[in-house]
Amino acid sequence: MSSGGFASQNGAGGSYTNGPSQNPVGVYSSNHGLMAPPLTGFMNSLTTKGPPPPGPNPYSTGRHQPSPVAPPPHSYSQHPQQPGVMPPPVAPPPSGYSQHPQQQGLTPAPIAPPPSSWSGVTPSPVAPPPSSWSGVTPAPVAPPPSSWSGVTPTPVAPPHSSWSGVTSAPVAPPPVGNHTGPGPSGTGTPPVFQNTMQPPAALQHAGLYQAQPAQMIRPPASSYPPLQPAYHSPSAPALYTQVQPSGGAAQLSPSLAAMSLQSQTPEALRVVNLLQERNLLPSGAVTPPTPCLPQDLQKINCCPEVFRCTLTSIPQTQALLNKAKLPLGLLLHPFKDLSQLPVVTSSNIVRCRSCRTYINPFVTFVDARRWKCNLCHRVNDVPEEFMYNPVSRSYGAPHKRPEVQNATIEFIAPSEYMLRPPQPAVYLFVLDVSHNAVETGYLDVVCQSLLENLDSLPGDSRTKIGFITFDSTIHFYNLQEGLSQPQMLVVSDIDDVFLPTPDSLLVNLSECRELVQDLLAGLPQMFSGTMETQSGLGPALQAGFKLLSPTGGRISVFQTQLPTVGIGALKPREEPSQRAHAKEVQHLNPATDFYKKLALDCSGHHVAVDLFLLSAQYCDLSTLGCISRYSAGSVYYYPSYHRQRSPAQTERFQRDLKRYLTRKIGFEAVMRIRCTKGLSIHTFHGNFFVRSTDLLSLANVNPDAGFAVQMSIEENLLDLQAVSFQAALLYTSSKGERRIRVHTLCLPVVNSLSDIFAGADVQAITALLASMAVDRSVTASLGDARDALINAAIDSLSSYRSSVLSVQQPGLLAPACLRLLPLYILALLKHRAFRTSASTRLDERVFSMFQLKSQPLPFLMLTVHPGLYRVDDLSDKGALYVSERTIPQPRALQLSVEKLSRDAALLMDCGTVLYLWIGRNCNPVFLTQVLGVESYAAVPLNMDQLPELDTAESSRIRALIDWLRERRPFHPVLHVIRDESPLKADFLQYLIEDLSESALSYYEFLLHLQQQICK
Repeated sequence: MSSGGFASQNGAGGSYTNGPSQNPVGVYSSNHGLMAPPLTGFMNSLTTKGPPPPGPNPYSTGRHQPSPVAPPPHSYSQHPQQPGVMPPPVAPPPSGYSQHPQQQGLTPAPIAPPPSSWSGVTPSPVAPPPSSWSGVTPAPVAPPPSSWSGVTPTPVAPPHSSWSGVTSAPVAPPPVGNHTGPGPSGTGTPPVFQNTMQPPAALQHAGLYQAQPAQMIRPPASSYPPLQPAYHSPSAPALYTQVQPSGGAAQLSPSLAAMSLQSQTPEALRVVNLLQERNLLPSGAVTPPTPCLPQDLQKINCCPEVFRCTLTSIPQTQALLNKAKLPLGLLLHPFKDLSQLPVVTSSNIVRCRSCRTYINPFVTFVDARRWKCNLCHRVNDVPEEFMYNPVSRSYGAPHKRPEVQNATIEFIAPSEYMLRPPQPAVYLFVLDVSHNAVETGYLDVVCQSLLENLDSLPGDSRTKIGFITFDSTIHFYNLQEGLSQPQMLVVSDIDDVFLPTPDSLLVNLSECRELVQDLLAGLPQMFSGTMETQSGLGPALQAGFKLLSPTGGRISVFQTQLPTVGIGALKPREEPSQRAHAKEVQHLNPATDFYKKLALDCSGHHVAVDLFLLSAQYCDLSTLGCISRYSAGSVYYYPSYHRQRSPAQTERFQRDLKRYLTRKIGFEAVMRIRCTKGLSIHTFHGNFFVRSTDLLSLANVNPDAGFAVQMSIEENLLDLQAVSFQAALLYTSSKGERRIRVHTLCLPVVNSLSDIFAGADVQAITALLASMAVDRSVTASLGDARDALINAAIDSLSSYRSSVLSVQQPGLLAPACLRLLPLYILALLKHRAFRTSASTRLDERVFSMFQLKSQPLPFLMLTVHPGLYRVDDLSDKGALYVSERTIPQPRALQLSVEKLSRDAALLMDCGTVLYLWIGRNCNPVFLTQVLGVESYAAVPLNMDQLPELDTAESSRIRALIDWLRERRPFHPVLHVIRDESPLKADFLQYLIEDLSESALSYYEFLLHLQQQICK
């Protein structure tokens, strides 16, 4: 599968769209959030490569196996390479349906079938990439070959992709304002590397992709049940061949030619037979591959924690990318907390005159007075003041300035980057005070946390704060300086909300601190006896928008139930009895477009809305979440929250809230992503509003937000040695400074499939596929998304086998760099977002989908594939030493019940939660010196804290847990569990290598992939 992705039209109503899933991009004026309405379209029938329905076992394992993918009704079709499985009779497909190009026994539709399998929505202003998800093509355009159909825009070439979709109308150019500048493409000659940086004479050859672990040890045959003779066969030899594309090959410069992967097999391309090698997990973290660049350029390339690509070697042509069947995309963490960040103050920020790219380490200095842009290749003059280096205090060496020595840098923007004076930090808290809310006890926690952290709120002397509470009425609070106590103002007409005293509801925090503290101290008791059960969330949000729209800022909403009165009122849509049919999950789309429209209005006025949902009841998060998704906010979800009955949830809420209140924040932000001429942006994923084809509107930006971008190759890159990507984030700091943070990533261009596979980043590929699958679940169905995930694994491994390997061997073969891809795909199939489990609540599923779309990659992968470690025998061997602490580093284990030894204790890290599993025959020394109990039976059933004991064992495990918690922005709670614990079922669901109701076991899943690929 190539870089394309299916797109989606999010939300009801169809007239307001967002970019997270290739929605129509739109333009609004500086004070409005309106967009051009999208075209409509529908998904057509789907060709699945999933396994057959339950019945006689095709794997001869002696028992029936459930299918990892439920084929949609009346659309089941046989994989082109799948033998022996006859599909049930189906009705003739609609006219827009096209078959898989290799499907045997089926007659293709009149149009040429695209090599792909996913369909969806495509934005018209951006040329969609050829990929493996495709769509129905209009008459004027030649249809791409594919097997999944949809609707394709007329003005652009259709994508060769397996994820496609409905297209919007063209959009006008972005409005002039606080953005990173226009980005028209220029023309020019191909770039060469900066002449001040000579490539080294010798380069490490086999270690070009240093991310791969050392040779893996094959376990004894008993690690797998002896089901297939191929499992015991010898390993396939590490043989591969170079396959040249049909187009002309690029002429590499000597520095890059010296680094060609053709002279020997790198570790990344070592052939792995997945059916034979069990110990695939590396001893430590999975690290990204290192781009094949000269060492001096690689040293200054952008950090992969901030900016990384699914392919660290970019194909020369879209045809070559299609043949590799790997997705091309970027993953960004643009506002990440950084320990070192160069900051430059200059009255003249040097940018390309044509495409407005910021000068960066990968430009070329033609001479001391001219530089060539690495994106559009235009030659620009070097400004006189840029000749002076403020670091070395020298003149005449512009290539040594910080801007040309750092791939990540921040500028303090001059006045031309402002339409208005930078806004102050403005915080509005909107609190549910209905009977249900007061009963949970959350109000005490929020007020206490605010009292403790008022001095730590990001801001300066201009910082403003305000409060609104609501039940069936709206309560405002007059905090004007001079009052002896806060004054409550009640608006009971929620159908026509107005601000009773607009000038005194948002007050300066430093001037009115005492009144704010008095309000927070008395607020919980003020509603302690309320019997009001209604909730008017919609009117309260309207009031908050009216209050903040003149300045911009952040609205923090705390909600505990389904909104029941006023505009935006909702009715329950989830029926627990329908969970048994979870293969066709309903109600993933919002029930009303009110929250989406309001979010777009907020975005147009630089207001972001963060939603905290604390409820044991169904709250329709798929609808309420739109208020945050389209305003660049965040969603926090605490199911079954109660201050007394769920202390672990309370602790998590307290810690998350402290981080939320005190972390840095950027206001009135926009982010533009640029790329070398010939590449184009296809789809965005995350929480934002798309202002134009490459410009994202972020009313607020926070350091915990991640984004993904799907890319395509519009023009052949035959004359280029490398390409670059640049993300520029323009924002207002909490101190009132206008700043621009710029990240630049450089990657080599290659002309062989083996080089493409060698540079594949398996975790980045998994994260991008997860975002694409979320969109597919919303626009089509959960079953379609699951099928497409499996097809992604089949297509990429099939391409590797047929186009890279020169000697065909038995077994399921993969390059070492992609050896974890089937495991990660299976993990996604069993993830809460995509699993077909009757126990998965709808709000929990939707929240998991939100996380997959908006979390940075390291945190996302923990929720997909948790870490499992044995901790009853921790030692200092191989430990890390951080801040005078010794951090044990146990080896990661397979997520299988076979690792749950009765005499062991294991720690599972699932990202937002930690489980400490205690075996029935666990060493009594561990129980005594770590848990402080004498026997297994004495371990409490609801233990969520480890005692601080003065023992070496206790110190080691607490140091490990503290270290894991410190490495993420949120606070994972700890649960100590044993066989009788109520949370044991939740713990077992994360053992993804075992058979479950949602999908096959890992070994059976590998057999299914082999069956599809080898026939």
